[in-house]
Amino acid sequence: MILYPAIDLKDGQAVRLLHGDMDQATVFSDDPAAQSKAFIDAGCTWLHLVDLNGAFAGRPVNEDAVKSILRSCTVPVQLGGGIRDMATIEMWLEKGVSRVILGTVAVENPDLVREAARTFPSHVAVGIDARNGFVATKGWAEETDVQVTDLAKSFEDAGVAAIVYTDILRDGAMGGPNIEATAALARAVSIPVIASGGVSSLEDLIRLRDCGADLNGAICGRALYDGAINLTEAVAAMGA
Repeated sequence: MILYPAIDLKDGQAVRLLHGDMDQATVFSDDPAAQSKAFIDAGCTWLHLVDLNGAFAGRPVNEDAVKSILRSCTVPVQLGGGIRDMATIEMWLEKGVSRVILGTVAVENPDLVREAARTFPSHVAVGIDARNGFVATKGWAEETDVQVTDLAKSFEDAGVAAIVYTDILRDGAMGGPNIEATAALARAVSIPVIASGGVSSLEDLIRLRDCGADLNGAICGRALYDGAINLTEAVAAMGA
């Protein structure tokens, strides 16, 4: 099970939001590239990046920060936020991103997700951000009437590499992940599921690892920055 350290980018800095609110951002580093190196040096095998400004703008905004990370990065990187057309997908993959995460377009333009997954096999993931079981889009600012499991199942035959499932109400709150909902989603689909939101301790990671569902991995952000989780110990516990 892979541990994905998160670097959320806002105005060129590494931040964490509370419940996805851009007005409740805590800055943890003004040098995202240095932060990525610290994560890699601690033993992580992947990085999870989010262009927060891009998620709201609908286009890449923190491109310079992402490129600075890619220049020095020695592990695969997955990136979400503001990726809503084939040109942007191709641009990021050409620049060295290993996997793009498509969120808003998965709801608004699912055909694009299918086309991208066919064109770039193993390089396209679907990001499903949920509030009370329903999907939210546009940087979590807009709620839909689409249920999480229904959206995930609609991509069963699309060839997507993974589903990144985020419980918005848990994200950045240090209150523990929604293990039940994450495990239920993983059991409902054959697509690998990555858990996101609320991981606050090594025990949370172990509970996800041992939840009985075959999770691909878990994303962790604030707890690493706050020191609540030792990354080296977490990587060892997760086994990847």
